[in-house]
Amino acid sequence: MDNSKRAMILGTGRAIPEKILTNADLEKMVDTNDAWIVERSGIRTRHIVEPGTALSSLAAEAAKKALEDANLAATDIDLIILATVTGDMKFPATACFVQTLIGADNAAAFDISAACSGFIYGLQMADSLIRSGTHRHILLIGGEILTSMVDWEDRNTCVLFGDGAGAVVLGPSQQERGILSTHIGADGTHSGLLYNLGCGSINPPTVENVREKLHTMRMEGREVFRHAVVCMSKAMKKALKLSGMAIEDLDLVISHQANLRIIEALGKRLKLTDEQTYVNVDRYGNTSAASIPIALDEARREGRLSEGNLIGLVTFGAGFTWGSSIIRL
Repeated sequence: MDNSKRAMILGTGRAIPEKILTNADLEKMVDTNDAWIVERSGIRTRHIVEPGTALSSLAAEAAKKALEDANLAATDIDLIILATVTGDMKFPATACFVQTLIGADNAAAFDISAACSGFIYGLQMADSLIRSGTHRHILLIGGEILTSMVDWEDRNTCVLFGDGAGAVVLGPSQQERGILSTHIGADGTHSGLLYNLGCGSINPPTVENVREKLHTMRMEGREVFRHAVVCMSKAMKKALKLSGMAIEDLDLVISHQANLRIIEALGKRLKLTDEQTYVNVDRYGNTSAASIPIALDEARREGRLSEGNLIGLVTFGAGFTWGSSIIRL
């Protein structure tokens, strides 16, 4: 593979709903309290959309900001990849709606589904396409409206999730900057630990299925926690090995923002310093495929990252799926 044609990040953007749901708000909705939520997840607030909001609108907003940051027009984009499990509808792909909303008339468009790992799966795909020379500029978006599948009576899950979208524009690099390595994996034997039963071919939408809340998420939290820490640790080490880098070379590690305890446990396994660790789960909750691109954009605009910095991205999600990447900004 010709490394001179590796993909690099040209711009980033994010879209966060204005409405904030606090732990105090949740205390009025379900049997929980702020101390219990913070102790178990580290989450204090999460942003949620107003009813009827389309994911495509959030994704398009993030995309426009990323394009502006990259100093490119929407017509410069060859391909739109949207990672999500909460698209506007079953089909067509929500990426097609985004294409129309931003005016990316020259772009192909499709969605990918890998739950919380979707953005890294898309990153590997985009990098490969740019390296091959078939595409020049790719818009990669991670976006979710997870509140559309939350059971607000289940205190173990409803406190964890938020809505949002993050986007990056990728293009070819002729320098040392760019994506140095990516790694993705999966283990379907654990699919029963985090899933959504409803609205698929097994359980198509019916009044009875909705009454039984089959359209909402189910999760075995302790088991997911255990697997997440182990898998992300291994995935990060794999990406480092592929890139020829070491933990101490990394300026910042952005892991999937699912739970503060997971982030802290991962940091201990990898021996990360506080300066190498980025956390915003306390303010956004778990936004699934959107969490890494949201954090990446926020870290850049806060000044935590700048050109030339070496970053590690690592994630874990339902499936189980996982992925990691080492990138020189």
